[in-house]
Amino acid sequence: MSRRRVDSRGSLGPDDEVMPYSDDETDDELEVSSEEEEQEEPPGAPQPPVEVRPSELGWKVKANDRPYHQLPEFQKKVFLCFKKSRYSGNAIKTYKYNVLTFIPLNLFEQLKRAANLYFLALLILQIIPDISTLPWYTTLIPLVVVLGVTAIKDLVDDLARHRMDKEINNRKCEVLLDGRFQGSKWREIQVGDVVRLKKNDFIPADILLLSSSNPNSLCYVETAELDGETNLKFKLGLRVTDERLQNEHELADFDALIECEEPNNRLDKFIGTMLWQRERYPLDLDNMLLRGCKVRNTEECHGLVIFAGADTKIMRNGGKTRFKRTKIDELMNYMVYTIFVLLILVAAGLAIGHTFWYEEIGSKAWYLYDGKDQDASYRGFLSFWGYIIVLNTMVPISLYVSVEVIRLGQSKFINWDLQMYHAEKDTPAKARTTTLNEQLGQIEYIFSDKTGTLTQNIMQFKKCTIAGRTYGDPTTAEGVSLDRGRPVDWSWNNLADKKFPFLDHSLVSCVRSRKDKDATEFFKLLSLCHTVMVENKDGELIYQAASPDEGALVTAARNFGYVFLSRTQDTITIREMDKEVTYEMLALLDFNSDRKRMSIILKFPDGRVRLYCKGADTVIYERLSPDSRHKETTQAALDIFANATLRTLCLSYKDISAAEWDDWSRRHREAQISMSDRDAALDHVYEQIENNLMLIGATAIEDKLQDGVPETIAKLAKADIKIWVLTGDKKETAENIGFSCSLLTDEMQIHYGEDVNEKLRIRQTNRRNEPQTVLRGKKRPAEPFFPMPGRNALIITGGWLNEILYEKKKKRRRLRLRRLGKRTPPANTQDGQPMDDREKELRQIDFVDMACECEAVICCRVTPKQKANVVSLVKKYKKAVTLSIGDGANDVNMIKTADIGVGISGQEGMQAVMSSDYAFAQFRYLERLLLVHGRWSYIRMCKFLRFFFFKNFAFTLVHFWYSFFSGYSSQVAYEDWFITLYNLCYSSLPVLLVGLLDQDVNDKLSLKFPKLYLPGQQGLLFNYKNFFTSLFHGIFVSLIIFFIPYGAFLQTMGQDGEAPSDYQSFAVVTSSSLVFIVNLQISLDTSYWTFVNCFAVLGSIAIYFGIMFDIHSAGIHVIFPSMFKFTGAASNALRQPYLWLTIILSVGISLLPVICIQFLYKSIWPSVGDKVQRNRKKYEMELEEDEKKKPSAFERGRRSRRSAYAFSHSRGYADLIASGRSIRRRPTRGGVQREENI
Repeated sequence: MSRRRVDSRGSLGPDDEVMPYSDDETDDELEVSSEEEEQEEPPGAPQPPVEVRPSELGWKVKANDRPYHQLPEFQKKVFLCFKKSRYSGNAIKTYKYNVLTFIPLNLFEQLKRAANLYFLALLILQIIPDISTLPWYTTLIPLVVVLGVTAIKDLVDDLARHRMDKEINNRKCEVLLDGRFQGSKWREIQVGDVVRLKKNDFIPADILLLSSSNPNSLCYVETAELDGETNLKFKLGLRVTDERLQNEHELADFDALIECEEPNNRLDKFIGTMLWQRERYPLDLDNMLLRGCKVRNTEECHGLVIFAGADTKIMRNGGKTRFKRTKIDELMNYMVYTIFVLLILVAAGLAIGHTFWYEEIGSKAWYLYDGKDQDASYRGFLSFWGYIIVLNTMVPISLYVSVEVIRLGQSKFINWDLQMYHAEKDTPAKARTTTLNEQLGQIEYIFSDKTGTLTQNIMQFKKCTIAGRTYGDPTTAEGVSLDRGRPVDWSWNNLADKKFPFLDHSLVSCVRSRKDKDATEFFKLLSLCHTVMVENKDGELIYQAASPDEGALVTAARNFGYVFLSRTQDTITIREMDKEVTYEMLALLDFNSDRKRMSIILKFPDGRVRLYCKGADTVIYERLSPDSRHKETTQAALDIFANATLRTLCLSYKDISAAEWDDWSRRHREAQISMSDRDAALDHVYEQIENNLMLIGATAIEDKLQDGVPETIAKLAKADIKIWVLTGDKKETAENIGFSCSLLTDEMQIHYGEDVNEKLRIRQTNRRNEPQTVLRGKKRPAEPFFPMPGRNALIITGGWLNEILYEKKKKRRRLRLRRLGKRTPPANTQDGQPMDDREKELRQIDFVDMACECEAVICCRVTPKQKANVVSLVKKYKKAVTLSIGDGANDVNMIKTADIGVGISGQEGMQAVMSSDYAFAQFRYLERLLLVHGRWSYIRMCKFLRFFFFKNFAFTLVHFWYSFFSGYSSQVAYEDWFITLYNLCYSSLPVLLVGLLDQDVNDKLSLKFPKLYLPGQQGLLFNYKNFFTSLFHGIFVSLIIFFIPYGAFLQTMGQDGEAPSDYQSFAVVTSSSLVFIVNLQISLDTSYWTFVNCFAVLGSIAIYFGIMFDIHSAGIHVIFPSMFKFTGAASNALRQPYLWLTIILSVGISLLPVICIQFLYKSIWPSVGDKVQRNRKKYEMELEEDEKKKPSAFERGRRSRRSAYAFSHSRGYADLIASGRSIRRRPTRGGVQREENI
């Protein structure tokens, strides 16, 4: 079945190849665009007078002049009259606290948590003698412990940030000071300094390249930390600085003034000028080395610091550090407010009761007189605050300590998980935060980068078709197909890359025999038609390619005996098997996104002129000669390659006569010197020579995905997690990877930007045309954007994203407001302009709704800021829990914006990891992080919180029932020490272990049944319904443990003839019943039993009785008579069998309904988890059998469209080669000429 595609041709819109930066456009760009916009307005529109001022470059840098940057004109006001330089120092700061601010700032942050503030207020109340019913230290000590533990955890986290900042800020660099280069630390570098960098150095700031040891000040940089790509980019110094700034003395005398744009986050643009020796020289991004990049294959280079520290582009792209909280944290805060309201209502009710009781009974009973002349209302007021203190244990402070301990434990389990350890890079998984673990079990949307996250950014030559015959499958030298082959032995070729994997021995023998002319031409083309640069280092060839694809093709030719050796401005030298041949390069027709092909015209040693061309099959087939052979067989092979999601490329050639060459080269020279639209003129000339081509064959390159990516995406999709890919790559590349990783399938209908924009425009128009009464009336459910059955996918570029969300219009309007004054509303409401902010918001909601209807969304050619905007839109309008995963600095903003940020570690770039919440080495570990650790953490935390609330309601509300029998006098029902130790010793450990260790099913079954993840997404296990269930369960248990002993004690006689119905015996029986019920209840709720759980339950009961008998003993009463008043109460009460029967009855009646309800639910309404648990043994046996079988290879979906490398290939080094700037004679100091070849 062929995949359906919405036609997008012929529509006007943004350029899909351009990465937009609309929100970050500099004013000069916007001035131009605004003027263009104004010219499009109708001629009759009134135009106010406009004074257009030329844009000014506001950033000035003076070389080798630190005092210049401290001048008053470069000062900015910080606070009141305090000023500082507008130029940032180069030190970076990611930490939150220092020695002076730690205590006040940390206390302030902790007291923003409602519960901590609540306990502080309680502590103040307990200091007042008339109100206090419990000693003040019973609240102070737990509060200090909680704040202390949290502060220590925050301190440890911040010290790690301090260490990382210190490590970066103390990196070494050479700075030109006092006329010579001196060792310096990064943090000491200032704007205007001249620095010297050496091979493999990280670049410490945004630097203007002045000169390098390479010809023409060429400098290669690796941008892995910026974008995750490991292929090298090249930068060039200005010719004037290259010629005049080579030694230390010349650099020390350098005094240029740089005027450039203000610091911004645009990674693709830089505009400036250099004023030096009364001459102005233009500067652009090709002259800049950006912080975070790494110098490669350049022995030494010099540069001038333009932006430092927080002003650098990599830091500007970092986004704001956001304080992240889980949904459960937010719920807990609201529940604390709810409990507080309940507490006030209950305390107020009891205070009113006390007022009436005192008026009716208390004031008239002479034996209740306490010597205080207080009226009933005042006593009621004091009783209110007394009950606030007595009932405060409904939200015990130990809850927050326990939550922090559980989260710390879950983080350690993630760190210790060997199945998330990547041995190849020696990289374990790392939970870099301890506060978000349970949120991992609630993820609904994943936003992923592509390069370095889904892919390895490694291209491999996998297959090819030559003259109609396909090669690449495991085959012997004789051509016999094999099921499993062995790799080719390249020992016959001493220049081969020994790591190059290839299984088809027949192609090697065919090429080595030289009998097949087509095979010879095939690899000769690959070794000649490219823009790769080569460096010969210690006899080893090192290729630098503009893209990994080109490198893979040239490496393939190298291994098959056609080795690219060197090039100059007009020659290219290769080794053909054992013979070295140099070809004259007559013309190089470079690739661009419109042409989707590249060609080279060569003059052979025998005088022949031949054109070699490689490109996308669609453009090559249009230009083939009618006499070309093997079209159909090559087409069939291309379809097979495309179905395997390989990136394909067609190869062809054409012999050119001398007359044709002379005529074409004349037209080519004219186009090269054309003053108007030179690129279009060159493309037209290229078209005239690239025709009547003869097809040789096609290559198939695999853009290697990381291991397990398709399986992981498929598994996460079954868990109802939607995955969006946000990438800066071209549309075709992103689409190709979408198919490779099974995010896209042939059955999906894919919608592109223009189609999306049209659907949204229609929806907006319909909304505008609706009567206002309808709009103000009852909100109707939105109609789906895709009413037809079937699966949909959305692929949208950054340009269209701006168009759809009005981002560009917003910026332009803001500028126009500044220049023209108040803006009148648009006269034509159909022009696509937003009428107001509400309409812009509705447009965004429509876009999010449409995207969420799709099975897959891919946003390509998007900027770092756009990535973050997409994430924030889904968070804002869908109220969904989001996760972002990436590996480069361009993903940092997205990682910080999402609820959970994950960094891929082990790459060269660690910027994403430094900003992430979790880090690991491979995308496939995300499956285990969410479906195992995330789900377990969520289940454990929810079970812990439900039970914690229950046990504290059951404990605290006994005071409420007791108040009806104590004159509402704030008297406590238990002994003071039981209240103090209940949450600390008697009931904390079993529930804490459930929060740490419990699991409904094991990890393998969690992965086998992704549907088990759904309850977390829907928030089913902890919400207000669960909270009120715990409340009513606690009320029920508190009723049982108060009224059953009360009834049993009423008019009772013990065996010894004494009545056991005293207050102290009653408190012992009630507290004993509570401890048994709470510990047995948690046993019923435990799904995963270990020795530790069993020990905790039995140990808690044993500790209760042990401590109780000790504090009720006569010995401790003698030492502390005022603190231990229940002398002999426990031994007296618990020797009565009647009271033991009362305890057993209370426990039985409390637990029986729970057992019955659980049995009914699991029998009649079982959840997915219940069903899996019931058949656990069967499923575990199936898993064991599956593991014994050989795992089948993951089959990728079939495709109808070719996955062309040429669609995604970026512009190469052709301009650099043709200009001769990379290979130039440079005079040495002795005056001797030497030629340098890269």
